[in-house]
Amino acid sequence: MESTRLTLCDIGNTTFDFYREGVKEKIATADYELKKSEEKIFYICVNEKVGQELKNFPNWIDLKAFVDMKKYYETMGIDRIAVCESIENGVVIDAGSAITVDVVRKGAFVGGYIALGLSASHKAYTGISPRLDYSYNFEIDLDKIPKNSEDALTYAQVGLLYRDVMSYALPVYLTGGDAPELKNIFKDAVLDDELIFKGMKNIMKKADLC
Repeated sequence: MESTRLTLCDIGNTTFDFYREGVKEKIATADYELKKSEEKIFYICVNEKVGQELKNFPNWIDLKAFVDMKKYYETMGIDRIAVCESIENGVVIDAGSAITVDVVRKGAFVGGYIALGLSASHKAYTGISPRLDYSYNFEIDLDKIPKNSEDALTYAQVGLLYRDVMSYALPVYLTGGDAPELKNIFKDAVLDDELIFKGMKNIMKKADLC
């Protein structure tokens, strides 16, 4: 296909995120109407209901079908796989509703884990007690054990994450809605909000789709 008209779409539980030649567009799932057209749209999808509907639209091409799943594991989300496909060496932190951390070394997926996102963890703390309703301090000194509640919560959420991620001695990549906040902690990390689309393009290149 011609690269001059490449349309990618990352479909989550609440949004369709389109990418067309560097231009991004986010549309709420409830507001987007699937239509038959001749335009080819290459997508990944974690929304099971939408994924079933898309099977009726031949112009929508599911990139998961072109992934070498032997590199990953059966229940791993295609969104995590896509960001792993975007790099050869590094640790990818995708900071959204959940924080996912995935390690890639020499093009091979090493492993990863899923933690509560910043908003979800804050909600969990306040659910334990209103006295834990603190904002995270992204200017925290991680070399010192906390002596106040705000820093204590911050240290538990991002301090331990920082120590684990840095232990792999690999470049760090940040993406997702809360990535700019974590950039204050991971100061040398690469902040890239197009990482998932770069991974989708790499999947397509390996499959000779572009």
